[in-house]
Amino acid sequence: MSRPSQPKLTTSSDRSSVSVIQSQGHASSSLPPSVIGLQQVPQLVPAHPSAGGGKALPPSTMKKPQADKDSDEYRQRRERNNLAVKKSRMRSKQKAMDTQQRVNELKEENERLEAKIKLLSKELSVLKDLFLEHAHNLADNVPPPQAGAEGSSPAPNNPTNGQ
Repeated sequence: MSRPSQPKLTTSSDRSSVSVIQSQGHASSSLPPSVIGLQQVPQLVPAHPSAGGGKALPPSTMKKPQADKDSDEYRQRRERNNLAVKKSRMRSKQKAMDTQQRVNELKEENERLEAKIKLLSKELSVLKDLFLEHAHNLADNVPPPQAGAEGSSPAPNNPTNGQ
């Protein structure tokens, strides 16, 4: 049984640096059919390897046609550009003013909060002093244990009886 010949794909390029796929007849009888099918996938190869890999040139290297400074088109573009610049500067100034206003508001809020912290700290200090004074007064009202009456039962009003 004979196998049909498999086409061999090659590339060539035309003047516009575009790769073109061409096929040529080629018999490959020593390879199995599964490998032959894989060889039929075309590969694109750049026509000129030194062409930069198909990347576009940056705008700075592209040459722009010089417009006549007296032309209406040039004056219109300049006018539109001047308006755009003026708008941009106005937005920038407005943004700076808004930011400064927000900074001032936050400073005022910070001062109010710091004053509140001082007030609450003073209140806490007063309440601590009251609590400590009250606790000290309770401790002073407890009668000391009697030395000679160890065997006697303590009085029911005594807070040190373990209740």
